Amino acid sequence: MPTNILLAEQKALRATAREFAGDVLARAREVTDPLPTATERYRATRPFYEQLVAAGFLRRLVPQALGGDGTGASAAAVLAEELIAGDPSVALNLFSTGLGLAPLLRAGSAEQRERYLPAFLATSGAPLASLALSEPGGTANLDERDPGEGQAVGLQTTARRQGDGWVINGRKQWVSHATGWDGTGPDVMSVVCRAGDDPDPRKSLAVLLAAGPIDGLRIDELIDPLGHRAHLLPRFSLVDVRVPAANLVGEVGAGLGIVGAAFGGALIGACAAGVMRVAFDVALRFARTDRRGGRVPVVAHQGAGFVLADVKTRIEAVRSLTYRACAALDRGSPGAEELSVHAKVFGSEAAVQSLVDLMRVVGVESYGHHLPLAGLLQDALAYPLFSGGNIAFRRRRLQALLADPDYDQWSTIDD
Repeated sequence: MPTNILLAEQKALRATAREFAGDVLARAREVTDPLPTATERYRATRPFYEQLVAAGFLRRLVPQALGGDGTGASAAAVLAEELIAGDPSVALNLFSTGLGLAPLLRAGSAEQRERYLPAFLATSGAPLASLALSEPGGTANLDERDPGEGQAVGLQTTARRQGDGWVINGRKQWVSHATGWDGTGPDVMSVVCRAGDDPDPRKSLAVLLAAGPIDGLRIDELIDPLGHRAHLLPRFSLVDVRVPAANLVGEVGAGLGIVGAAFGGALIGACAAGVMRVAFDVALRFARTDRRGGRVPVVAHQGAGFVLADVKTRIEAVRSLTYRACAALDRGSPGAEELSVHAKVFGSEAAVQSLVDLMRVVGVESYGHHLPLAGLLQDALAYPLFSGGNIAFRRRRLQALLADPDYDQWSTIDD
């Protein structure tokens, strides 16, 4: 499709998403924040999520080739920035469902897609999907070969063939939507596990689809997160969860590639841009109108003005880097992976630094929740940590690229 047509579509999508975020999502915090428990706050997001589905935004995460309305990473980035700017928790509900569907979309069979995708293509209801990867022992070294001798390394969740299916056992945590709306699990959970007895994860790692309600799902604890207060993140066990043999995505040993493709990272840059943008608007409005008892507005003071200028520069840099990464992904360019990692690392860390700087401009007023800056900082702190942590996953990947004798450090120039 010609570039000018794609840009026109993305511009229209931005306008639609921005209007929806302002009219619908911007009201979510006043509904969810007063509720006392994580479960209540999460369930209170359901009407907003249902409106996202009804507006067709979930279909936007499914490629057109598979029956959805998705046109690639660039359009998804536009969508992410605008919806996150409306409400980070509710928007995360949408994009974490997209993450849960990623193995099915990228490597699922035609039969698996026919069975599980229709609920996510409909513009009604509140379907949820999860990617069950993270474990209490950590998954930064999920590709670690099991040395035996009772040492627990690498991914510990297992799947064993039994009759005409698989039996899954293990513990997971930090998995969006793992409880589902009612505690019985999501509509589809993509479970990353070791299938079979081979100690090498390159030969044994697999993804199995578990359909809700999941018999054998045990919620052990509800983690109380610092940010995204209306997003539920449990620690849970899978106890003798049985799934049909036909629910294996791809083949045994393909799990590392499937997981790597699912966690692209570029969209975190778009999320970071959305949070930074909202915070910048608040701080700029304050600086232009408030004098703090002085003779001139805060923005007239060089110290405050320079901080605002630096933050605006970061926003533009993060957005530009993110869109470059997404365009490279859409074209299948050689530098796409590297640009995606840069967008994730730089964008997430720029968001945290920018929120701190903007709070300094506003001063002590920003420390309370009557302004959104404190809550936005709490949300932004997740970005360097999740979707592949910047230390444990992302910088390690960049290091591996740099150490590769075949690495072309300028392959990103054409992107």
